[in-house]
Amino acid sequence: MVTMTLDLTAELSATRLLAVIRGTDTAAAIAAGTALLTEGVTIVEVALTTPDALSAIEALRQAAPPGCLVGAGTVLTSADVADVAAAGAQFVVTPAVVDSVAEAARRGLPVAAGALTPTEAYTAVRLGASAVKLFPASVGGPAYLKAVRDPFPDIPFVAVGGVGLAEVPAYLAAGAVAVGVGGPLVGDAASGGDLDALRARAREYVAVARGEVAA
Repeated sequence: MVTMTLDLTAELSATRLLAVIRGTDTAAAIAAGTALLTEGVTIVEVALTTPDALSAIEALRQAAPPGCLVGAGTVLTSADVADVAAAGAQFVVTPAVVDSVAEAARRGLPVAAGALTPTEAYTAVRLGASAVKLFPASVGGPAYLKAVRDPFPDIPFVAVGGVGLAEVPAYLAAGAVAVGVGGPLVGDAASGGDLDALRARAREYVAVARGEVAA
């Protein structure tokens, strides 16, 4: 097993926000990611369902300011892991406990594995996940996150799925090390939508995640 040089949990705990880019246009996804990175979002993932996502990851790695991280989301297979690693992804995110979790860990690529139940969360960590992406978090909300964390206080959970701006403080208070946000933050910007509106939302999310302002 390759030693991981990036402490994904520490990075997530520091910024408390992961932006999820999932769009229908490669250039728009790159533009959205660039806008997020320039507005203080320091950790972004590009979902592999985005057209030519590998090119978007490569472009964002080149554009990212120092200290920022660019990863790949919706990574399902061992082949996907090889592809995103070659594109320069610094971490991997999955929607479930799938083959890519163990493969990413084997390669020393930090992975936030998608899980909903306690069994899935425990299995993900045993396979080498650095963090568990509680997904979709909106199914049970912050109360469910707290209940799942109670028997697993040492598992770093990232709440993802339907996390609106107003819900961020509650998830963090319930013990999430960070929240992952796609649609409520990115909107349609990764498909050619309004980048100015995206920038405004990014500033709001960054401020709330950091505890600088109330939601």
